[in-house]
Amino acid sequence: MSAPAPLWLFDGVCNLCSGSVRAVLAIDRKGIMRFTPIQSDYGRALAIAHGIDPDHPASFLYLDGGRALEKSAAILALLRRLGAPWSGLAAIVGVLPKAWLDAGYDWLAANRYRLMGKRSTCMVPTPAQRARFVLEPPAA
Repeated sequence: MSAPAPLWLFDGVCNLCSGSVRAVLAIDRKGIMRFTPIQSDYGRALAIAHGIDPDHPASFLYLDGGRALEKSAAILALLRRLGAPWSGLAAIVGVLPKAWLDAGYDWLAANRYRLMGKRSTCMVPTPAQRARFVLEPPAA
């Protein structure tokens, strides 16, 4: 299944995930990043195509340049894509062993609802943000 790049598949009912998307919307002033909630039909299809359970996601998915990345690799790639100073942060954090980064990611992902809460409905973008959300597969 093809996806416009870069695309961030996120858990739209997770407060941590939705807050992260809102932060990237504010940081990414060039408007490069696109988003799709896992709760959308397109998001569910992408999750399934990449081995993520859309009903119990253990990771977000970051698609860019033909690569599908999860966990810490996805976070680091996303930070690099945002440019300075975020790419510098990725360079610093990226020197840590991947196993450590993924273990930290797994812990946070497993506890995200308990730590940050969960919404009853998916995040709704503002009218200004709506163009950055992809809810349908791109035309072939």
